[in-house]
Parts: sequence; structure tokens; C-alpha cells
Amino acid sequence: MADVRPFAALRPAPGREPEIAALPYDVYSRAEAREAVAGHPRSFLRIDRPETQFPADADMYGDPVYGKARELLEEMKTDGSFVRDEGNAYYLYELTMDGRSQTGIVACASVDDYLENRIKKHENTRREKEEDRVRHVDACDAQTGPIFLAYRSHPVLRKILSREKEKTPMFSFVSEDGIGHRGWRIEEAGTVEEIRNAFAGMDSLYIADGHHRAASAVRVGTMRRAAHPAYTGEEEFNYFLSVLFPDDELMIMDYNRVVRDLNGLSQEEFLEQVRKVFITEPLSGPRHPGKKGEISLCMKTGWYLLTIKPEYADGDPVEGLDVSVLQRELLHPVLGIGDPRTDRRVDFVGGIRGLEELERRVHTDMEAAFAMYPTSIGELFAVADAGRLMPPKSTWFEPKLRSGLFIHMLT
Repeated sequence: MADVRPFAALRPAPGREPEIAALPYDVYSRAEAREAVAGHPRSFLRIDRPETQFPADADMYGDPVYGKARELLEEMKTDGSFVRDEGNAYYLYELTMDGRSQTGIVACASVDDYLENRIKKHENTRREKEEDRVRHVDACDAQTGPIFLAYRSHPVLRKILSREKEKTPMFSFVSEDGIGHRGWRIEEAGTVEEIRNAFAGMDSLYIADGHHRAASAVRVGTMRRAAHPAYTGEEEFNYFLSVLFPDDELMIMDYNRVVRDLNGLSQEEFLEQVRKVFITEPLSGPRHPGKKGEISLCMKTGWYLLTIKPEYADGDPVEGLDVSVLQRELLHPVLGIGDPRTDRRVDFVGGIRGLEELERRVHTDMEAAFAMYPTSIGELFAVADAGRLMPPKSTWFEPKLRSGLFIHMLT
């Protein structure tokens, strides 16, 4: 059973949500983060990326940087930019993009559920990336970036969300990128109990996005348990900030690959290798693959539709993913790209950037681009249920959850 509990959020004072809310810290490069906070003195990105408040050549992982994050958070609490709710509650967070909405329940998930694999993962994490957020959470004494969790759609929760969303939201705004954001607070005791019981009846929750944030939050929790051996399990550090979405509302976009060279092959020689694994047909122009098993290839000579030959398909939940077939049958044996996590000859482009970005890369710094059919939420669940891991950069979720709208204080 999943333990998902209400909490007393620290959140923007009414009306200040638009100027505080910020995209997640990890969607920006260091230079992009500095540019994003310029002229936005209340942007939460200043707290999530505190190195932006130092000279460009400062050590972004130095102790003063994490101290600055805490200082900025305390300043915004003191000046009234943030307020903390008095009692525990669940919250709803609706995001609308291109006319499509998804609504998550903002709550605290259990460290023990993570440790005991009731909260399931599908990606590896890198220790150095974890360490950054561990130090950030510990310094701020707060979880500032929510973990994006998914659950199998539940009729009771669907009914509650529909009913609560008929009420006046506590905030409603459209961010600069055109995404709509609305939020509600749920504090009525009966409804709170219904929500908690619904989650308690679930065997599994799934990390959709935010594996590093989740791992870091859990590490802080276990560190504080060690520092407080008499802990009861009710302390805030035993839980971490999450937004939980039903699977039938989520959209996964394609996560595409671009390669820097053809490993010494001419374009025609490369296409000969491609034809061994894929049925290949020229396209008149850019086109997204239409179904699982299809990949669109862009080269300087034009676009091609690749369809995986039946003998190269695989029913395994990981090996059968399109990204796995591409890596196993083409990128590794033909192009020599053994580890896509570390090989600088391959790069990844989120589907939000469109096919135009793939064409641009091919005509500037890359030789070929592969437009993938999006991994489905069902495939993600199947991999996680099998206790397996997806290849890197298999899923791209949109829209991105904003940081700063809901904060979980650890004390």
C-alpha cells in the first residue's frame, strides 16, 4: 500500500505565483539559468540555481552557493513572498498545454515506499547529480522541486478531482511559454481521508520524471534518520514532495537522437547498413513516425522512414523499446556508439523542439538525426514493474512542473 499524505505547503502569497514559478532547475544550462533570472528578482530559479547570484566563474558547487539558496528562501519568507499553510492539506495542480490538461495531486510520498520499491523507477541516477540536490535540500531544509509521479487511473480520485476543480482555484495564470497553471487546496477531512485511502489501496506508484530529485530527497531523509535515531516515522523528513498524475492524462513526447558522424561511412554506405535492420523508404519531407516500430531518419540527402523488420523486434519490456532496437542494432554496431550516456558523438533532442530542430542540427553540427515514436506510459510501467531500467533519454514529459508553487519544509 502506498503512503501518500497531506502536508502544510509553503507557497507563494496570493497573486505572486506568476512571478515566482519557474521551470525545473535541470532544464537549464548554467548560462541559460543566469539569463533566465536576469530581470526576474522573484523567480524561484534564483533559489533552485543559486550560482546565478555569483560571478560566472564561481564554483557552482561551493558551500557559499548552497548557503545562498537558503538565504534567498528565508528572505522571501520574511518579506511575505511566501506563506505557509497552517494545516495539512492535499493540493491540486492543473497544467494546460495546447488545449490539453492534466491534473496532479500535490502531496508527500513516503521515503519507505521508495526504499521498498513501491515507488518504482525506470532510470539510473548519477551520484554527482544526486549530491548537488542533496546539499541543496539539506541547506534549504526544504524540498523545492516536486517529483513527477504517475499512478494507474483510479475512479475515486477521478471523481474527487472533477468535483474539486469546480471550485474557485487559489491561483490561475498563464506562464510566458503559454502553459496554463491552476491550483486548489483540499482540506475537508472526509475528502482528505478518501484521497489517502485511495492511494493506500495502490500497490505501486511510478516515477515519471525527477529520478535525481527523488533519490536526493530520500538520501536526505535517511541522513536525518541516522542523525535522529529515535525518529518516529512521522517527521517531515520521512516524506518527499510529489505531484501524482493519473496515467490516462499524461503525454510522453519523443526523445530524439542526433549523431555527430557516420563512423567513417559515406551516407550511402550507412544507408546500406540501415536497410539490413529496417525497411527503408524515402520521404518527401519531415514526418513524425506514426506508430511504434517506426523511426524517421534525417540526413543531408533528405528524410527516410525506417520500419523495424520483424526479426529484429523483441517482446522484452526493455529490449523491445524502439530506442533499444536503434541502439542495439545500429548506433552501437554500425556507428560505434557503445554508451550513449557518455559518448559525445551522440546528443539528444526533446520532442518539444520539433523536427525543425533535427533538420537544423543535421545541417550544422550533426550528420544524422533519428526522430523516435514516443515511448508510451504503458511501456514505462512495464519496465518499472519488471524491475528494469530504460535506456537513457527514453521519455520526455510535457508540460514541465513549475518549481516554487508548492514547497515542502522539512521542519
